[in-house]
Amino acid sequence: MTLTKLNFITGNKNKLAEVRAILGSVIEVDNQVADIPEIQGTIEEIAEEKARRAAEAVTSSSIVFLQVGALEFRALNGLPGPYIKYFLDALGLEGLNQLLDGFEDRTADAVCTFAFCEGPGARPILFQGKSTGTIVRPRGPLNFGWDPIFEYDGKTTFAEMKPEEKNLISHGYKALVKLQQWLAEANRN
Repeated sequence: MTLTKLNFITGNKNKLAEVRAILGSVIEVDNQVADIPEIQGTIEEIAEEKARRAAEAVTSSSIVFLQVGALEFRALNGLPGPYIKYFLDALGLEGLNQLLDGFEDRTADAVCTFAFCEGPGARPILFQGKSTGTIVRPRGPLNFGWDPIFEYDGKTTFAEMKPEEKNLISHGYKALVKLQQWLAEANRN
């Protein structure tokens, strides 16, 4: 199998820009938006099911990949996890902070899972990356999800980093490196 283009399923322009910045020199990243229902489950179960449904729903290419993100607060045994988008929408950045105000441990794991699916009926392949940080009061631009409250290195939030800097250390980068390695191997065969 030789792939020259991937169809990234997202309506999030920030995610699209990030993926293109990381993968763009290796493979062309096309984009399509698909209305895929959210299911409940682990990040892996959600990613697999969304990839299956995306492969059936898209029109331009049945080969798809998509991203499912999670922010796991250790004090809350992994919550909000893959439901971070809904927690963020309901509570905002300050509300997410307040969830941890009664705890000493403000450590969180940012988890990114990319699901790659070769087409309808194919089993999705998952690529996961993780970054550990601390939940802090919002700092930096407020235009990309929970980035302003995730302090990666004890000094800087993801929002305070330049995109090029974040794209070399983030959980998304770590997952995309695994996808790149898999694609390189698949293109050799």
